Amino acid sequence: MTRLAQPGTWDLAVVGGGATGLGVALDAAARGFQVVLVESHDFAKGTSSRATKLVHGGVRYLAQGNIALVREALHERTTLLHNAPHLAQPLAFVMPSYKLWETPFYGVGLKMYDALAGKAGLGATEFLNRRETLERLPTARAEGLKGGVQYWDGQFDDARLALALARTAATRGALLVNYCPATRLLHENGKVTGVACQDAETGRSFEIKARCVVNATGVWVDQLRQQDGEATQHPVRPIVAPSQGVHAVVDREFLPGQHALMVPKTADGRVLFGVPWMGKVILGTTDTPRGDLAREPRPFREELEFILGESARYLSRAPRREDVRSLWVGLRPLVKPDGSDGESTKKLSREHTVLVSRSGLVTVTGGKWTTYRAMAEDVLESCFGAGLLARAPAGVTANLPLIGAPAPGATPTSISAPPGLHLYGTEAAQVGQDRELGGGLTAAMVRFAARHEYARTVEDVLARRIRLLFLDAALAAGLAEEVAAILQAETGVDPKLAAFRELAATYTDLPL
Repeated sequence: MTRLAQPGTWDLAVVGGGATGLGVALDAAARGFQVVLVESHDFAKGTSSRATKLVHGGVRYLAQGNIALVREALHERTTLLHNAPHLAQPLAFVMPSYKLWETPFYGVGLKMYDALAGKAGLGATEFLNRRETLERLPTARAEGLKGGVQYWDGQFDDARLALALARTAATRGALLVNYCPATRLLHENGKVTGVACQDAETGRSFEIKARCVVNATGVWVDQLRQQDGEATQHPVRPIVAPSQGVHAVVDREFLPGQHALMVPKTADGRVLFGVPWMGKVILGTTDTPRGDLAREPRPFREELEFILGESARYLSRAPRREDVRSLWVGLRPLVKPDGSDGESTKKLSREHTVLVSRSGLVTVTGGKWTTYRAMAEDVLESCFGAGLLARAPAGVTANLPLIGAPAPGATPTSISAPPGLHLYGTEAAQVGQDRELGGGLTAAMVRFAARHEYARTVEDVLARRIRLLFLDAALAAGLAEEVAAILQAETGVDPKLAAFRELAATYTDLPL
């Protein structure tokens, strides 16, 4: 907090510590700007830790004819896999076909996906016969199976990638502070000149002066926009229509092997994935309009029924309610078209939007994890175009390894690291090995999270530094007390044990 209290003017102040805000902070810091970022909770606490864990071009968007979005995402997919190989890797997907026309129809579309990727492709799309499909998806429903198609995309750890962005930005001089909510914008003569914030732990308030302020608060961007409009007497219209995506996590026995399941068109026209991830399987997702903006949104009964029901159509042994280890929800900040009432979100844009208000507040929302880096470049370009910052060369993050990634040309050390430690990449040795608390979590990982990864609470560790809350909520709850004791010793701050236990219970409390 010492740097936050120092007088002076920052080049850029970012409000919001999710994928977009952290990407902007890293891009700006890498270009040499003085950057500060404040986040009201923990980094990636909201949408950015609740993705389907896919680094992808978007097969769904290809079907919608949005070629430009797919092409951009495929390019960024390659960049991400290159810059963070310890956190993002290629993954093979198999689409089983139960009608004769499905294999050629979807196969041709996926061949187009390969063509758009070009040299950045991760593997060629293959047409599979019935036997080959069952070899890759041994628990797929065999009755009526005609064949399938295999294609390649990417997978990643979203919360740890966000953390890597934050820590890499810090190595470039940026100041990033979690648990420090922005309380109001600062204005002078009708222009935004900074942001006021308050440390949630001490209650101490700060005023941050900045030449440019970026509103990167995801589904919550309209709250800050509204405040800006009220201060400058220029009313604003909301631009975000939140959409809810639910994910159910089950044991690997339901989808063993190294291949993911992709259903291109469910009963109601959605896409369904079954994705192997960290020893479990993620099933999802949904796309449901949501009027409120809860920090911990809960699923609707029909959403869980949809996921389990569709899984039963494609798996020989479908998971039931009692098989769900963790059930969690993310809110997508979908951008409204002009005049949209927000009642339907399935066809709203997944592209991002950057707006500059009359006061100079820069707002960015929409988009998806895969394109975070391109979004950051667009934000900086808008800052330059509005005269808020002096122009600086772009492309600085295109070949910038994130913390933990091996240097260009070096052999990745994470490949031989023990399970769990591989996510730390080149820092695995620094973390060290210690007694295991359970689920692959060690006391050394908790201490490293407190000392080097901004962790303050039990939730920070068990939800986002180590992903146990999202994998097995009951196991996470069982480890919470020991994690709290280590954190208390390391930080001297209340680790919020009781709050975490209440939260973990909601991840296993299935809607009736």
